[in-house]
Amino acid sequence: MLRLKVEGMTCNHCVMAVKKALLKVPGVERAEVSLERGEALVEGKADPKALIQAVEEEGYKAGVLA
Repeated sequence: MLRLKVEGMTCNHCVMAVKKALLKVPGVERAEVSLERGEALVEGKADPKALIQAVEEEGYKAGVLA
C-alpha cells in the first residue's frame, strides 16, 4: 500500500476526481481518498511517479508519504 499526500482538495467532487484518476493508472487495484486527511491510499503495483502525475493532471499537488 502506498500513501500519497494530496494538496488542494476542497470538496467531495475533488475526492472523486482524484480517486477516478488514480484508478485509471495501470496496476492500481484499489484507491481510497480522504478529504479530511488530504491523503490517498493506493493498493496495487502502480508506479508512484505515475500516481503523482495522474493526481497532478487533475490540478492537485501530490507526493509520496513514508
